[in-house]
Amino acid sequence: MPILISLGAIIVMLLWSICFPLINVGLNSSPPLFFVAIRALLAGLVLLLFAIALQRPIPREFSVWIGIVIVGFTATTLGFFGMVFGGGLISPGIATVISNTQPLIAAVLAYFWLNESITLRQKTGLGIGFFGIVLISFGGNAAHSTATHTIGIIYILIGAVGIALSNVTLKWLAGRGDVWMLMGLQLVIGSIPLFALSYFFESSQNVDWNFQFILVLFTLAVLGTAVAAALWFTLLNHVELSRVNVYTFLTPIFGLIIGLIFFNESFGILKIFGVALSLLSIYLVSFQGYKLLDIFRNYTKLSLPGKTNR
Repeated sequence: MPILISLGAIIVMLLWSICFPLINVGLNSSPPLFFVAIRALLAGLVLLLFAIALQRPIPREFSVWIGIVIVGFTATTLGFFGMVFGGGLISPGIATVISNTQPLIAAVLAYFWLNESITLRQKTGLGIGFFGIVLISFGGNAAHSTATHTIGIIYILIGAVGIALSNVTLKWLAGRGDVWMLMGLQLVIGSIPLFALSYFFESSQNVDWNFQFILVLFTLAVLGTAVAAALWFTLLNHVELSRVNVYTFLTPIFGLIIGLIFFNESFGILKIFGVALSLLSIYLVSFQGYKLLDIFRNYTKLSLPGKTNR
């Protein structure tokens, strides 16, 4: 896989990983549903403003609009809903493991819907990556009660399935419309059910519009959502879903690094081993058929004037 594609995927995972600590800060000033709804709406409006400024066309095909609505409901509505509620009911470790079943779910869906082949090497890589996430998350404490723990798992699974479905739909939409326009529309559409749920279940709760909350909100909306979504859809225009989606396993790794630098968290031997397995899985799935040395040679080979390569 081209180096630029790999770099783009790494940037997306880094942007997604910085969202988790920012979300925890934002939830201190806002009820969860309103927080994720306003985040999605702002991100969508930012992308649509770029699309309008660049004079990008509005989709005209009915099938494309159906795809946009599906992505909005699965990625934005279900994804944001499941993650924000599930993350508050179970330990971060268990939440990380369950949410990272998404690449496995998406690979199966892509096999049946997009006719993407899954080789033995890719299956092995996905399995190794998931096991690596299990090791990274090992040792988290369970929730306060079995019932609450179960509900939290269900919420996280809803979010994971939603993201997996949206990734398959995005791959199907690739090349059928402008990146800025399609992603902006799906975020705005996906925010509508979240606002409706917030109105019915959180109408009595107030939002503290302090400077910290506004800064966190705009950072999440612009960097963690708008930029990340546009870049992710761009990547799906150039590579198979199963090969780029495996980079999702980097998200908890970046989360560990952020925790180490900013929150004085420590790395145990199991987490280190889990990180190594996750990186191995990315190599097995994304660089199929290549050797690292060959990739390095291809991107460092120079053609000098007056000489031909032999």
